[in-house]
Order: sequence, then structure tokens, then C-alpha cells
Amino acid sequence: MIFVSAALFCLANFSCAKNAPIKENKNLPRKNLTIKTSDGASVSILAEIASTDETRAAGFMFRKKIPDGTGMLFVYESDSALSFWMKNTPHPLSIAYIDYKGQIKDIFDMRPYDLNSITSTGFVRYALEVPQGYFARAGISEGDFLELDF
Repeated sequence: MIFVSAALFCLANFSCAKNAPIKENKNLPRKNLTIKTSDGASVSILAEIASTDETRAAGFMFRKKIPDGTGMLFVYESDSALSFWMKNTPHPLSIAYIDYKGQIKDIFDMRPYDLNSITSTGFVRYALEVPQGYFARAGISEGDFLELDF
């Protein structure tokens, strides 16, 4: 009977934790990233690093202001087709899907609060979100490379 009670207690607590509301990411590690463009320029982006399930799930949710020159890098352990949405995200973003070698494969714009998924066109390892239009303003395009020194 004690075992059954303990098992039910653990199950109930796991269930509650899984359904807990997602909160804004705070105090993520930051890294200065460098993107090499096709014309030889180097662009620096100060990025928060989201490398756990919890931090990747929260992303930029609830952030009202994200300055140019900053972003969030989502790091995954293996290659896969990645898919992002803008649930609870009020700031318009652009996302770059990046392969394991650091090459930018796709760049898409995303609308605030949009629940439609934006999916990579192939298998990638990283996703980099920045304020919408920043990639274009900084001269970054598909085919450019993120230096993978982190």
C-alpha cells in the first residue's frame, strides 16, 4: 500500500510539472557568435544559448523587446528537421536553420503569436532567432556560415 501511494504521488507530481506554464527564459548563458557572409564580412551576434529541452521550449516567449545584434541560438544534440512556432511570442522574429557544419540552410520570418509551424527544409542541428529582418539588414543570407567555436 505504501508503494502504491508513493507511486501515485510521484505520478501526480510529474504530471503537474509537465503541465506547468512555460516561463520566460532568464539568465541563459550568452556567447558572441560570428557569421561569415559570402562577401567575406564577419557579423557578430550576442546570442543566448538554449541547449536544454526546457530552455528550447521557452525560447523568446513573452519577450517584448529584442534588440538588433542579439538573438537566441537553439542547440540540438543531433540533426533533425526542426520546427518552430511563435506561441506567446510578441516580438516578430527571423529564424535561420543551420546544419552541423554551420551553414545557414534556411531563413524565414515569423509573425508574433503565430501558431503555424515554420519547419526547416532539411535536417539541421541549430536554429538562430533574431529580430525580424536583422539577417537582411546585416547582410546575412542562406549559404553563409556560423562559426562553430562554442
